[in-house]
Amino acid sequence: MVATPAETHFEIGEKVLTAGMDLFVEKPLTVGLEEGLRLVQIAENAGKILMVGHLLEYHPAILKLHQLIQKGELGEIRYVMSHRLNLGKIRTRENALWSFAPHDISVILRIAGKMPDEVISTGGAYLSPNIPDITLMQMLFGNGFRAHIYVSWLHPFKEQKLVVVGSKKMASFCDITKELIIYDQRVEWKEGQPVPVKGDGQKVEFGKAEPLAEECRHFVECVRTRSTPRTDGKKGLEVLTILHAAQKSLSANGKQVLIK
Repeated sequence: MVATPAETHFEIGEKVLTAGMDLFVEKPLTVGLEEGLRLVQIAENAGKILMVGHLLEYHPAILKLHQLIQKGELGEIRYVMSHRLNLGKIRTRENALWSFAPHDISVILRIAGKMPDEVISTGGAYLSPNIPDITLMQMLFGNGFRAHIYVSWLHPFKEQKLVVVGSKKMASFCDITKELIIYDQRVEWKEGQPVPVKGDGQKVEFGKAEPLAEECRHFVECVRTRSTPRTDGKKGLEVLTILHAAQKSLSANGKQVLIK
């Protein structure tokens, strides 16, 4: 189906779904929350597959890390840090939060297994008025689990790193070096004092599958079997909800925004 240049993300998606076709849409699901909800409803009513391109959720390293977390290898997850930094393509219509953070938000929500209670976001616009080039977002979940996402296209070197801190072990994944490392490190309490326990880091093999190819295969398989995608419309709507909360906080200079 051919889209006209003037059509919005939502209008193209609506056209595809109402024409009786399944839809694979690039992140984020839409720009507006109401539009995203509408797209999910259209897909459900029409019995069509709606999948959002949150690419990191198809990365073999992320899948392996999530598997280890689910098995309890890291213990209780306490904190997640994600950095996505570069001196690369600079946008003039969308800010760094909307351009970079959706990938990391989707992964963190997968690790948490639920939505956060609150979001805080701050940033700075240095190249174009009111379009932040750098943002730092925090998500706080009900059990004390906290995550932060730092994104920037105004940085001296490229960094794409995810760090997960658990009660038993810690993990890091660097998408530049393509290394997933589990660290046998933690903090133990001895005689009322916190004592760091430092162990070696061990590389974890995760295969060489190309994330984009895996993402496309997953969509084709969902279409063939009529099954729900890993990153379906509802998951895309959750990420969109966080983005809007973060944007609201960003516009209010870091004011706390509750997720209802």
